[in-house]
Amino acid sequence: MKKHSVLKKVYMAVIILFLYAPILTLMVLSFNEGRTMGKWTGFSLHWYEDMFADEDIMDALKNTVIIALVSAVVSTVIGTLFCLALPRLNSKMRSVFLALNNIPLLNADIVTGLSLMLMFVAFGITLSMGTVILAHITFCIPYVVLSVRPKVRQLGMTHYEAALDLGATPWVAFFKVVLPELRSGIFSGFLMAFTMSVDDFIVTHFTRGAGINTLSTMIYGQVRIGIRPTVYALSTIVFVVVFILLIASNVISGKSATVKARRKAES
Repeated sequence: MKKHSVLKKVYMAVIILFLYAPILTLMVLSFNEGRTMGKWTGFSLHWYEDMFADEDIMDALKNTVIIALVSAVVSTVIGTLFCLALPRLNSKMRSVFLALNNIPLLNADIVTGLSLMLMFVAFGITLSMGTVILAHITFCIPYVVLSVRPKVRQLGMTHYEAALDLGATPWVAFFKVVLPELRSGIFSGFLMAFTMSVDDFIVTHFTRGAGINTLSTMIYGQVRIGIRPTVYALSTIVFVVVFILLIASNVISGKSATVKARRKAES
């Protein structure tokens, strides 16, 4: 038994090392004074200073944050409303809508990006930041549904109907009873949509207009001419921010589960 336990720990350690060693290497190189990746020449923060002074990087970062925030908020609202409406449909219509919702998940990104670009061109819509936001909303909604729908199924309609029976208006019942129960799922869906939007390259590449750059498209452009160490610093900051958001999501989910457990114990 002890031998199997040791093997499991070694296996997990190897997997974690394989997944995170490249990220740790990138983070270390972001503090390297020299430009070369193969030699450590001393600790320095000047690549971070150069990153904040680079207008192209700052513009790409600003575009990325704006696109990710807007698309995450809109897709979270649409996805949550979609999950709340599903239980009111019959089983056949529910299956149809769920199948349509899963298409962006199963479809190849290059097909999604190309089809969206052709649709925008066919309707005479000029490719711009707005088309990128619309495209990101399209593929972010299914990820929100994956996070919120289990919470809706767990909640059911009994709490909402009980609040109505006790005299609450539909809006009060929704904001005071339904929404707090779905909060953790909604927040997780928002984080997932935000992360997928920041990470996307293919759909953004097909639907962006001239002069519109995000972090992914900017890094792709630098790959062809040689990546500067400022990108290492940028990637380190992005990783740290996403890591903090994931920790916050887990903390909120844990607190929500604790509150629910206390309520059940009290009742």
